[in-house]
Amino acid sequence: MRHLIDIMDLSVEELDEMIAVAKDIIDNPEKYAHKCDGMKLATLFFEPSTRTRLSFEAAMYELGGNVLGFSEAQSSSAAKGESVSDTIRTVGCYADIIAMRHPKEGAPVVGTRRSTVPVINAGDGGHNHPTQTLTDLLTISREKGRLNNLTIGLCGDLKFGRTVHSLISAMSRYDNVKFVLISPEELKVPEYLKEEVIIRNGLECEETTDLEKVMPELDILYMTRVQRERFFNEQDYLRLKDSYILTPEKLETAKEDLSILHPLPRVNEISVEVDDDPRAVYFKQVLNGKFIRMALILKLLNK
Repeated sequence: MRHLIDIMDLSVEELDEMIAVAKDIIDNPEKYAHKCDGMKLATLFFEPSTRTRLSFEAAMYELGGNVLGFSEAQSSSAAKGESVSDTIRTVGCYADIIAMRHPKEGAPVVGTRRSTVPVINAGDGGHNHPTQTLTDLLTISREKGRLNNLTIGLCGDLKFGRTVHSLISAMSRYDNVKFVLISPEELKVPEYLKEEVIIRNGLECEETTDLEKVMPELDILYMTRVQRERFFNEQDYLRLKDSYILTPEKLETAKEDLSILHPLPRVNEISVEVDDDPRAVYFKQVLNGKFIRMALILKLLNK
């Protein structure tokens, strides 16, 4: 039995395999429509979610399975003080696989220790979000035709952004990838991530506060929102929340084949006017999330 807690739990070969399966699902949906007949996915979401929770549910339904679970901690026995470990052990009596989101870093790991079914980390605090990274990898692969030889700009909240942390870790294993880290000084990538992933792997990396300056060199621009829920101080959030707002004018110097990604939800860091630009792929990214989660469910259930 396997769990997915961190994107690094998967080898490069496994990542490539799941991307290939997701592409086959896109091309041949009927082949997968009954793969999980009679099986159940439990979605345990102790923190709000739209895309991740619904894409997991849509993924299981399209595989022929069923879904049960809750969408907020207050509607579960956590409100009575039940531990994460006990919740997962209990739910494992009813479901074949669990997708769990929790505001506390490391909570899914605690849950796996007594789980009798595979557990998928659907986001734990500011730590990891491996299935969003799988979504990102599928999107990049579909848009660019490769996962190597890319310059990737990551813009916004790089300190608390779990999607950013997971994507850097995943892309560090592909050849000739350069990261351009664009953020206010207060929201830079954590030092541990730079040391353990970027420096240790000898990756080319540039840090800047100026998005427009580096725009012409980017193959991928990964925008993120400044996350109010990660701040302890409301004034700091208000001061930093509009640090970067992507507009059509700022894209004038960008490559014609740039791909603009965003894990969503957005607040105002991408102008709605950008939505009609063919380089904006963040809603394609949402759809890709369903397909790659289908591939992941199949892998963990050995289907």
